Amino acid sequence: MTAYLTFEIRRTLRDAKFLLFAVALPVGLYLLMAGRFIDQGVPASYVMGGVAVFGAIKSALDVGARTAVERGIGWQRQLRLTPLSGGGYLLAKASVAMVVALPPVAGVSLVAALVSGVRLSPGGWALAVLGVWAGTVPFALLGLLIGQFATAQNLQAYQGAVVLVLSFVGGLFIPVSTFPQALATVAKVLPSYWLAQVGHAAALGGDRWRAALVLALYALVLGAAVVVRYRRDTARA
Repeated sequence: MTAYLTFEIRRTLRDAKFLLFAVALPVGLYLLMAGRFIDQGVPASYVMGGVAVFGAIKSALDVGARTAVERGIGWQRQLRLTPLSGGGYLLAKASVAMVVALPPVAGVSLVAALVSGVRLSPGGWALAVLGVWAGTVPFALLGLLIGQFATAQNLQAYQGAVVLVLSFVGGLFIPVSTFPQALATVAKVLPSYWLAQVGHAAALGGDRWRAALVLALYALVLGAAVVVRYRRDTARA
C-alpha cells in the first residue's frame, strides 16, 4: 500500500492545474466575499472559516470522486490483480484526498491574515487550519462513495449537486440561524454544517467537540458504506 500511496500522491501533485484550481477557487471566493460581509459587520475570521471549509470539502470530493473515471477505464480491475488489498486502495485514495484538502485551507487562512488582518491565537489558528483539515475525513470518504456509484459521464452532475447542497444548505456562507425552520433542521443533519461549526469556532466559539464527534460518526458510516460498495463491485468483477 505504501508504494501505491506514494505513486498516487506523486501523480496528484504533478497535476499543477488541478492543485492551482483547488487553491485559487476558494481564495478567489474569499476575496470576493470578504469585503461585502465585513462591511455588514461579519468578522473576517467567520468568512475565512466558511470559505476554508468549502475549499477543503470540494478538494476532498474531487479527488475521491475521480475513482469513477478509474472504474470506467478498468484501472480498479487491474489493481485487483495486484497484491494491493481493497482496504489499502481505499485508504490510499482517502489519504490523497486529505493531502489535497490542506492547501486550500492554508491558502484561505493565509490570505485572510495578510489581506483582511485576521488575528487569532495559536490555538485559534490550529483550530481554523488543522481542525478544519482533520474534519475533512468524512468528505474524502464521501467522494470515494460518489466515485463508486457514479460513472465518468454523470460524475460532474453528481458531484456538483452534492457540493451545492453541502455548501449552501450546510450554512458555509449564510448563517443557518437565518434559514426557515424546516431548512435549518435539514442543515443540521449535514456533515458540512458540523465542519462549518469547527471553521467558525475561531471567530464565534461554539461546541467544537460535539462537531468533532458528529464528524467522526459520519466518517465511520461513510467508511463502512465505501467498503461495502467496493466489495460488491469486486464480487461482480
